Amino acid sequence: MKQQDIFRALSDPSRRRILKALQKGSMTAGEIGTLFKFTGASLSHHFSILKSADLVRTERRGQHIIYSLNSTVFEDASRIVLDLFSVRRPKP
Repeated sequence: MKQQDIFRALSDPSRRRILKALQKGSMTAGEIGTLFKFTGASLSHHFSILKSADLVRTERRGQHIIYSLNSTVFEDASRIVLDLFSVRRPKP
């Protein structure tokens, strides 16, 4: 997991909206596209960044690609952030 890829992907509000939509369950690119006013190229670009950060998984079913959240990466990213900002108390 490349931390910079994850945080780059999460830095964009449109990609966060895509991830939020996927919280409800797996969706095709077409289904996600109907929720947003993105061009096909723009949506493809967002998917590419999300996939390279491993935040979404893809599965081909016939002519459709199904997108779903990769919750493991979210758990890892949460640990990174919590570790970064946690207060460590010195041992007595």
